[in-house]
Amino acid sequence: MKNVTTEKMDIFDRLMELPFLRIFKPLWKRHREVLLYLFFGGLTTLISIGSFAFFTRAGFHALIANVFSWILAVLFAYITNSIWVFSAKPSGPSELLHQAAGFYGGRVATLLMEEAVLLIGISLLGFPDLLVKVAAQVLVLIGNYLISKLFVFRKRKDPA
Repeated sequence: MKNVTTEKMDIFDRLMELPFLRIFKPLWKRHREVLLYLFFGGLTTLISIGSFAFFTRAGFHALIANVFSWILAVLFAYITNSIWVFSAKPSGPSELLHQAAGFYGGRVATLLMEEAVLLIGISLLGFPDLLVKVAAQVLVLIGNYLISKLFVFRKRKDPA
């Protein structure tokens, strides 16, 4: 017979059961969502910066390269955020579309903010493109978390 608690545990909860990681379990239980967001946000940032570097080195203008890197990063972020970070399981296609539209809409807002930072930092101030990209990613990470937490994946109250 399967243990009911293990069935509801995802891979990250199971990792925290490893003997050498159990010491972090209280921290994990208190801050699971933020820790997962930082983990996947870090991976998203690596995808964004890595693909940005690839596209700029391939000859694309920095602002165009940023849009392509944004597309790859946002696709990865939506999948990981909806499955693991916020555990947002839409109840049907309509809710899925609403959730995805909110997620991508929020990401477009932070893309515009990032594009402005890149334009000012690279084109106007002459700073190195990757340095400006990394600095912009910090702002994007914070903005994306707030948008996702407060608007896209917020816990809805059950109608009583």
